[in-house]
Amino acid sequence: MQPFSVEQIDFNKSNGLVPVVVQNVKTKDVLMLGYMNPLALEKTLEEKKLTFFSRSKNRLWTKGESSGNFLHLVSISLDCDNDTLLVLANPDGPTCHTGSTTCWGEPELKNPNQFVDDLEKLIEDRKQDQSGKSYIQSLYQAGTHKIAQKVGEEATELVIESLMDNDDLFLEEASDLYFHYLILLHDRGYSFGDVVNRLEERHKKTK
Repeated sequence: MQPFSVEQIDFNKSNGLVPVVVQNVKTKDVLMLGYMNPLALEKTLEEKKLTFFSRSKNRLWTKGESSGNFLHLVSISLDCDNDTLLVLANPDGPTCHTGSTTCWGEPELKNPNQFVDDLEKLIEDRKQDQSGKSYIQSLYQAGTHKIAQKVGEEATELVIESLMDNDDLFLEEASDLYFHYLILLHDRGYSFGDVVNRLEERHKKTK
């Protein structure tokens, strides 16, 4: 995305407002369409939570201020006519007030990464709140050494199954390894997206 300055944005074409298309940075689903004036944009950039100008309420409103389903700013880009913004965001939950993922309902084609995103959110929730008795919480309570040991055990089991002729067991062990690998990543303060970013950096260097 090309860098731009706030001064480039043409707020005059639509009576001081510009339309804002919001896209999920992970799934690429279009979540909603809103409007910003200069103050809404300034607040968004400062707080890193999307704030819009409500035409019906005639005031600024931060998405999620009532529901808690905030949209966390990742990036903003300006279109070629300087009068429309595209925002990439991380949603805390459903974007639409109806409870749907987007303001156009649920995506017809579910992004294959969506389940991984949901699983990582569950893992992070368990990491932060260890008051229960779940398996994930028991691993975090046992500490990094135990989690790393479990990843090693699952990796060994996967290697063994890869030499056998049972596809079902192979996939079971591959799933177990991936699950514990995600737990270890979050234990160290990372997500699978960080690994993907590092792989993309390596790929760019090889071109």
